[in-house]
Amino acid sequence: MRGRMARPRKFDSEQVLDDAMREFWARGYRDTSVEDLVAATGLAPGSLYNAFHGGKRELFVGSLERYSKLVVPQKMGALDQPGASLADVRAYFDGLVQDLLSEDGRIGCLMVNSTMELAAIDSEVGAIVRQHMARLERNVARALRTARELGEIPASIDPAARATLLMATGMGLMVVGKTNPGREVLQTIVDSAFADLG
Repeated sequence: MRGRMARPRKFDSEQVLDDAMREFWARGYRDTSVEDLVAATGLAPGSLYNAFHGGKRELFVGSLERYSKLVVPQKMGALDQPGASLADVRAYFDGLVQDLLSEDGRIGCLMVNSTMELAAIDSEVGAIVRQHMARLERNVARALRTARELGEIPASIDPAARATLLMATGMGLMVVGKTNPGREVLQTIVDSAFADLG
C-alpha cells in the first residue's frame, strides 16, 4: 500500500504575508480574527494553519518582518541611504505629515501600532519593534552627523541625542495624527522639533 504524498502548496507564502500584513495594519493584532485572515488571504483555515503552524501569531510576526523589509524602506526614503543629511531627515517627517492627512495614512505605522498594542506584553514583538526603532534612530543620527560635518546644523547639536528625540517625536506625531488634527497641528510639531537645526 502506498503512502500518501504531501500535496504541494498552491499559494505564494509571501503574498499571504502581504495580505495578512495589510489586515493587521488596518485592524491591529487583537481585532484581526482568523476569519478576517482567511478572507484576506483566500486560504482555508486548515491551509493557513498548515503553512503557519503558529497560527495568527506566527502570521503577525511574519507580517511585522515583511513590513520592515518592504514598507519601512519606502517610508524612510533617502534617509535609509549613506550620504543622507538634514534635508532627508526633514523629508521623512514631512512625508509623515502628508501621510497622516489621508484616511489611509491615519491607519499609521504597523510598528508604532504594534508598540502601543503589544510590545510591553510580547517579548518577540517588542524585539522586532526595538530593531525598527534602532534602525530609524541610527539613520537619523548618521544623517545629522553628516549635516553637522557639512555645516548644515550647529556644531553644538549632539546627533545621537537629537536622533532619539526626533524618533520619539515621530512616534508621537503618528499617534496624534490618528485623531486627524489637521495639517497645522502636525506641521507645528515637526517645525518645533527642527526649530534649532538650521
